[in-house]
Order: sequence, then C-alpha cells, then structure tokens
Amino acid sequence: MVSYDLILLCLASFAAGFVDSIVGGGGLIQLPALMMVLPQFPIVTILGTNKIVSVTGTAVSTYRYSRQIPYLKTIIIPAIMSAFVSSFLGAYTVSIVSNEFLRPLFIVLLFCVFLTTIRSKTFGIKDHDPNVEIPVWKPLLIGTLVGFYDGFFGPGTGSFLIIAFVGLLGMTFVQGSAYAKIINLTTNLAAILLFVFKGTFLFSFALPMMVFNVLGALVGVRLALLKGNEFVRGLLRGIVFLTILKLSYDVLRNYL
Repeated sequence: MVSYDLILLCLASFAAGFVDSIVGGGGLIQLPALMMVLPQFPIVTILGTNKIVSVTGTAVSTYRYSRQIPYLKTIIIPAIMSAFVSSFLGAYTVSIVSNEFLRPLFIVLLFCVFLTTIRSKTFGIKDHDPNVEIPVWKPLLIGTLVGFYDGFFGPGTGSFLIIAFVGLLGMTFVQGSAYAKIINLTTNLAAILLFVFKGTFLFSFALPMMVFNVLGALVGVRLALLKGNEFVRGLLRGIVFLTILKLSYDVLRNYL
C-alpha cells in the first residue's frame, strides 16, 4: 500500500523536476518536502537522497535540450571541466569553513539578477552574434565560480548559471537553460560522489521519486522549447524571488 508520505514526495518531485528543467530551483521544492516528511533521518541522508533524485531529472533534461539546441564544444567543455573541479573544492571548503557569513552576499547577488531581468527588455531574448568568437576564459569563469558556489552552498545554482550564460555569452534564456542543465548535471554528479562516501540514500523513497522527477523534467523542457524565452524569463523571475525570500528567512532566523 502506497503511503501518503510517498505520494507527497512524488508530487513534490514532479514539481521540482518541472521547475528545475526550465530555470533551476527545484531544490526549493523537493528538499523542504523531504525534510518535512522524513525528519527522523540524518540531514546527510536527506541531502544525498535529494541529489540522487534530482540528477535523474537533470540528466533527462540535458538529453532533451541537446536534441533541439546543439552544445558548442568550445563553450561546454571548459565550463564542464572547471565546474566539476570547483564543485569538489566548494564541497571541501564548506566542510571546514562556515557558509553563514556569505549568505547575505548571495542574497544581494540574486537581487541584482532579479533587477536585471526586469529592467532590460532584451536581456535573454535576443541571441548573440554567431560571428563573434567567445573567448575561452568566459566559460571557464562560469564553471569555476558557479561550480564552487554549488559545492559550497547550492540554492539558486541553476538560476545563476542561466544568468551567467545569458549575461556573459549573450545567449537567449532557452539556450542558457540548456547549457545550465549540463553544468548542473556535472556539479550534481560531483556532489553525489562525495555523498557515496559520507552519506546514504533512501532508495525506497528515491526510486519512485526519480520517476516523477523525470516526468516533471520532460514536461518542463517541452514547455520551455514550446513557449520560448518570455516564458522562461517570467518563471526565472519567480524562482529567483522565492530564493531571495528563502535565504533572507534563513539569515533572519539565525539572528532571532
């Protein structure tokens, strides 16, 4: 007999897969659901379960995007390599240094991202000039900074990646979302390698959640490609705003 807890987690996983496939931020839905439904388990087990579920939807999203939007090797390879290494370094750093003092900085950065998507009417709507060669330092910088952030802290990684690809490389939101997925997949795999050694996974919950996460991802990618850049832009604003609220709440809770 299927429990209500599992039903709730599967629904949350579907929603997380849907949102994450378009603009990132699925962890804002799935992780709180896991912590609410399974409070009796250690946090490392919850985090490991969340990652292994998320990576399945991310992998499917990456594949679906790649069939419609080709990845340029000169961009994606440097970004992947730097993101993988930096994610490991970020995860190691957070094990020896508290991330609490950096949380306000991330809130400010996200707020700047939110303002950019509102003020600029063409931001992420028009594609870059294909005749302009993109220097290799740009994808390296994106992979290094956002990869480290994902390993060190995490929330809003997908949104940061999309904004980075749009802002630094002049991509559209749909293109940025496609590139963000493959980098997010890389950093998630790096984190899972650490959880294999440090934590355990709740496979009885994770396996059905994976199915729903993949279903949500399939629906999300289809909508993103169908609706286009304005749809992704609007959803990105909402997710960034919710992330700002969550981080602000976490900061205030620590001081109250």
